[in-house]
Amino acid sequence: MTSVSLPPSLVATLPGSIYADPGVFAQEQEKIFERMWFAAARSSDLAETGKFVTKQVGRENVVIVRGRDKQLRAFLNVCRHRGARLCTQEEGQLRRNIQCMYHAWTYGLDGKLVAAPNLTKMQDIDRGEYGLINVALREWLGYVWVCLADEPPSFETDVIAAADERLGGEGVIGGWQVDELAVGKRITYDVKANWKLIIENFMECYHCATIHPELTEMLPEFAGGYAAQAFVGHGAEFRDDAQAFTIDGAGGHERIPGVDEDHDRRYYAITVRPQVFINLVPDHVIFHRMFPMAVDRTIVECDWLYLPGVVESGADLTRSVELFDRVNRQDFEACEVTQPGMSSRAYRAGGVLVPSEHHIAEFHEWVQTRLLG
Repeated sequence: MTSVSLPPSLVATLPGSIYADPGVFAQEQEKIFERMWFAAARSSDLAETGKFVTKQVGRENVVIVRGRDKQLRAFLNVCRHRGARLCTQEEGQLRRNIQCMYHAWTYGLDGKLVAAPNLTKMQDIDRGEYGLINVALREWLGYVWVCLADEPPSFETDVIAAADERLGGEGVIGGWQVDELAVGKRITYDVKANWKLIIENFMECYHCATIHPELTEMLPEFAGGYAAQAFVGHGAEFRDDAQAFTIDGAGGHERIPGVDEDHDRRYYAITVRPQVFINLVPDHVIFHRMFPMAVDRTIVECDWLYLPGVVESGADLTRSVELFDRVNRQDFEACEVTQPGMSSRAYRAGGVLVPSEHHIAEFHEWVQTRLLG
């Protein structure tokens, strides 16, 4: 960090190397993404027995599968015999078991070793002991959250409390019935930027008047540079003539029944560390999951969620999807033009935060604390 004395209006940022050094990224993979709860998949994508997805979590590849007992389970996607990757596709349908293509070691959907060539002759092998390595799993808001830690942290404290704190009350997010909504649209973005730049961008609105004309037209207070999520319980109000959170303020859908009058015509944004953003509006929810792949590359999967009847009716979702798709692309472009500067000597000691960004300093302190273990 810079030792230069700053005026009270400015707060120092992290140094550029924190965003550009592969060694730092490796520490983040180990000490953040492999030790915290990580939103990996939408539960509804795994509705059928044998349905699976594979996701990169930290340095590990994880397979999540629906068992014959209808329960979801997660395993490290590695054969216990010689280490081959078991499920090589991002998603698929298993018939009965998970079988390694190399030597045909075969595992049940519960992870137990059930067969292998000549296994019956090896009576000393404990099939449970040589089953797949389990990964802790929880379901919340209709998503599958996994944790690679041997002793996972409290899900209630690390995940649920983030939503409660932001919305100013325990269980307030339940009004949006996120677990009951249907995916109307999913867009995957490949962002050439460090994951922390994306989080910092989401946390502040100092940039909104510069790069988000559609968003500031819909949410006039954002033009002033203050992010709604910096204030507990506050939701940014729609402009007076807007009927919905859409590209033109029209073409909205049925309001989610649990959203009360106090939350109507307002936009709420929540960060759940280390890799989830949730946007709440009266008739839909926008759910982002980040997958940090390299020090300068992050995959972001974004779901637009609506009442099931809205999706099943074939309603035109274009207006609402287009608004935040534009916002995402504007944000990600800004992050991408920032990433090269992280390696410049001009940013060796970092930059500064103006008053409307001071809350980002707490995120920086959190990152440093996690890296110190």
